[in-house]
Amino acid sequence: MFRKLLPIGLLLFVVACSAGGDRDNPPRNLNDACSMKSERSGWFRELDRVERKYNIPKATMLAMMYQESKFVANARTPQTYKLGIIPTGRVSSAYGYAQAIDGTWDWYKRDTGRRGAKRNDFGDAVDFMGWYMTETTRRTEVPLNDTYNQYLAYHDGQTGWLRGSYKRKGWLMDVARRVEERAILYHTQLLYCQ
Repeated sequence: MFRKLLPIGLLLFVVACSAGGDRDNPPRNLNDACSMKSERSGWFRELDRVERKYNIPKATMLAMMYQESKFVANARTPQTYKLGIIPTGRVSSAYGYAQAIDGTWDWYKRDTGRRGAKRNDFGDAVDFMGWYMTETTRRTEVPLNDTYNQYLAYHDGQTGWLRGSYKRKGWLMDVARRVEERAILYHTQLLYCQ
C-alpha cells in the first residue's frame, strides 16, 4: 500500500510547492502601475489599507519599494567576499520587499504589536513602510508626501537624515530624485486606471 501511495504523495508535494509561486515573483511590467494593479490586485488592497492608515500616497510606497527590491519578496543585499572568493556575509541585514534591516524590523514589530509580521509578505512590508515614514515625519518633520526626503531618511535612517549624511552622497541624492520621479509616474498612472 505504501509503495502505491508514495508516488502520489510525491506528485502532490511537487504540485503544492510549485503552485502560487508566481505571486512571489515581481509583476511583469514594473513601469506601469495600472498593469501591476491588474496583476496584483491584493497588493493594491494592502496599499489602500496602508494609505488610509498612515496617509502615505500609494505611489510613494510603490516607488520606494521598486528602488529597494524591485518587488522581489526575498531580496537581500549582495554577499561580500574576502580575497574575492571567501564569503564573509552580506552588506547588511536588509531583507524582503522593503529591505528593512533586522533592528528596524524588530522595532516595528515591538512598536506596532505585529509580532508575526514577515519582511517577505507584501502587506507587512507596506505596513512597515507606512509606519517608518510616519516615524520619520514625527522625528524629522519631513512631510509624508515628500518622496525625495522620505527616501533619503529611509535609506540613511532618520538620524542620518537629521545629520545630513546624504549630502556627502551625490549618488544617493540622484537615486532619491529617481524615486521621486517614479512616484510621480505611478501617481499619474493610477489616476487614469482607477
